[in-house]
Amino acid sequence: MTGEEMVERAREVFDIEIEGLRKTRESIGGTFTEAVKMILDCTAAGGILVVSGVGKNLHIAEKMSAIFSSTGTRSIVLNPVQAMHGDLGMVSAKDILLALSFSGESDEILRLIPAIRRHGLKVISMTGKPKSTLAEMSDVHIEIPCGKEACPFGMAPTNSTTATMAMGDALAMVLIDAQKFAIEEYAMNHPAGAIGRALVMKATDIMRTGDRLAKVLPDATVMATLLAMTAAKAGSAVVADADGRLCGIFTDGDFRRVMSEGHEDVLEASVSKFMTASPMFVRDDVYAAELLKIFERRRIDDLPVCDSEGRVVGLVDIQDLPKMKVL
Repeated sequence: MTGEEMVERAREVFDIEIEGLRKTRESIGGTFTEAVKMILDCTAAGGILVVSGVGKNLHIAEKMSAIFSSTGTRSIVLNPVQAMHGDLGMVSAKDILLALSFSGESDEILRLIPAIRRHGLKVISMTGKPKSTLAEMSDVHIEIPCGKEACPFGMAPTNSTTATMAMGDALAMVLIDAQKFAIEEYAMNHPAGAIGRALVMKATDIMRTGDRLAKVLPDATVMATLLAMTAAKAGSAVVADADGRLCGIFTDGDFRRVMSEGHEDVLEASVSKFMTASPMFVRDDVYAAELLKIFERRRIDDLPVCDSEGRVVGLVDIQDLPKMKVL
């Protein structure tokens, strides 16, 4: 197999799965909303979302359950084999089962349903076959009409597991909105790692202050501003009035631009002539996660930080984020 053939085959797999996602997306409708309402009723009553599958779908169930749990919908994974040997003790009548089986005919899942029913749980299923046994045994069925697998034998779960996982993500994200799950709650569930730090740390924990903050008055010369930036080892300086309120920002990029335009006596000119007036800024209580979004969306490197009265209290340099392990 040549390199070109390998690339072409890999792209074909992507094409198949992209088309599968498109078909599945277009199929979302009434049964999806029914499932959301059932889950909301379940969690409001103190129940949990039990996710189960067999084979590759058990791995998908684990991923789905993890997403649900971290985003405000309490969830556990139930291995259908272990369930029949005692693990059914983990569930109660307040709970709800989300069963995954693309064929809808997996023996282990089909044996699980009557046992789950005896415990009083309702059942939501996701399959690729709306006329399957599992679909007909369910209270609500969500179809995954993704089409053929990417496997050349049409056997290995590829397209079907991708589409099923995406449907699980869609459920989880809709549940976030429906439950008004807040970023503060998300932070409580992610105390460690870069995600946790980004959700717990605020601008005040990251921003440059004191000697590390280059701050000048509007009538400061460009030379004085550059010296302040050098002393602070910074690539920008905030420009604030006598009361400390933000007026603008001047960056080393601004200086290069001004020099390239051939302005005369630049160094002795007032920095207010060349600064970016009324720049983007953030409040001192904004979370690091929001800072990341702003840097990505606005494609800037420096963000002044102001208090509730618009006074400059610091500056966040994008280069500091990796040092704080929030990138």
